[in-house]
Amino acid sequence: MRFRSYDSLKIFDTVARSLSMTKAADEVHQSKGSISYQVGKLEADLGFRLFERAHATLELTEEGRRLWHVSQTALSQIDREIEDLRGTTSGAVTIGALTYFSSRWLSPRLTRFFEANPGISLRIEPLNSVDMMRSLKIDMAVLWGIGGWEGHKSELLLSLPAVPTANRVLAEQVKQLGLAEAVRQLPLLGDSSGDAGWRAWHKAAGLPYAPSRASLTIPDSNSRVQAVVDGQGIALWDDLVASEFGDGTLVRLSDVRVENAGYFLVFTDQPMSQSAEAFLDWLRVENDRSEMPA
Repeated sequence: MRFRSYDSLKIFDTVARSLSMTKAADEVHQSKGSISYQVGKLEADLGFRLFERAHATLELTEEGRRLWHVSQTALSQIDREIEDLRGTTSGAVTIGALTYFSSRWLSPRLTRFFEANPGISLRIEPLNSVDMMRSLKIDMAVLWGIGGWEGHKSELLLSLPAVPTANRVLAEQVKQLGLAEAVRQLPLLGDSSGDAGWRAWHKAAGLPYAPSRASLTIPDSNSRVQAVVDGQGIALWDDLVASEFGDGTLVRLSDVRVENAGYFLVFTDQPMSQSAEAFLDWLRVENDRSEMPA
């Protein structure tokens, strides 16, 4: 049977972002009961649960996370195409960026950009890989990696060494197994670089890259942070998750780091507008101002 609840995906996206029926209701100017009904109807149509409900809190299920990742990209592309057809985005600078980088580094700083550039509109598109650049009309992208995107010019914006990371429960398993055995037995969460980051870490650690279990790849970076918090595996993370390191939610498993890892500006082959050049210059200056996360 064909899926027909497309309107409900918008509601689902709103609830998934806030993990609150009340906040979602306020955002779309509907009642909390209406939001709850539409989410319940969507779950019935899909045949699986999107949220785990515990008292007043909501958490996305694994199915919910996967659907949210896909729907975010699809809905964003639809909205962008409609705006393009209407001719309402001609002056905007469009940046493709990892959701993790957008929320942890870029968003806390954007007020300064708009204060310095009041006439420039900015659009941030969720981007998980260099392959997605082909389907998005963007001025530039920000991707995590160790450099080298074939066919694209790139520039290191933010150098942040990455280390293996897990939640406290999994960290205890790693301690019992030993790190060398743990990275063979436990799931290694892939990222936007595929397995390039993990291969680089194993090389730095002097270990063969030979995971014995199928790895779990979660391209969306914010979802991958949550997956590590939930104990779904080990992932490479950097100091943009300093708050999670500080409160013990996440644990560094090793002092061995991927030293050349970081967030790179990746460019298209299209000439940049003056507005895009202004945003690029601002990114460079902003990074020079503060090398640590805001």
